[in-house]
Amino acid sequence: MRRSTALRSAALSVGVAAALFASTGSATALDGNVLTNDSAGGTAVAVGDVLSAGLAEGTNATFFDSADGSTGVTCATSGFKATIGDNPTAPGTATGSLDSLTLTDCTANILGVTSVAITVDNLPYTLGVSSGEGNPVTISGEPMKISAELDTLIGKITCVYESTSISGSANNADNSIAFSKQEFTRSEGPSNCFSPGYFTATYSPIQNETAGGSPVFVN
Repeated sequence: MRRSTALRSAALSVGVAAALFASTGSATALDGNVLTNDSAGGTAVAVGDVLSAGLAEGTNATFFDSADGSTGVTCATSGFKATIGDNPTAPGTATGSLDSLTLTDCTANILGVTSVAITVDNLPYTLGVSSGEGNPVTISGEPMKISAELDTLIGKITCVYESTSISGSANNADNSIAFSKQEFTRSEGPSNCFSPGYFTATYSPIQNETAGGSPVFVN
């Protein structure tokens, strides 16, 4: 009887240990990283991977003279590349460097301006993508700079705008990152350079170039 009781006790102990192990293993498997390839909870985006995106189909990047205005610069083409420096277990914040940001095929509806060219200076910037409600995205620099070279009826003028940080959000539904009405203050240029300027753009799909163009998800 004692031997039978001991065996039952040992079997119970093994069963409990197995259940705990299975529970722990399951929790670990579900943890995942902040950024994953191909699906939410997929394989982790590796440190050093390069992410890129252009504008979402049918959209433009804009830089207007007021948050609710429509006067300023509209760019039909824009894109970025970023290198991932850290991708921790979710919830958390993945970080990296925004290595390039281009704004091309731009037009201006500013009185007296005949053409415009936009450059983004002081790169790289710091990129952060966080888990949580809205999947917040931040880009920061010391400072971030946008330069607009305008051809006007009286000659060329250059307007330079700066910000230390802008905020956006990531969306897994279309693998996008969107920025809406992010404010930049004029730091250089004549008085006919409007100030401040408000930047809006949606980039989609975000892809992992290093992983063969896999779509990137935020967890």
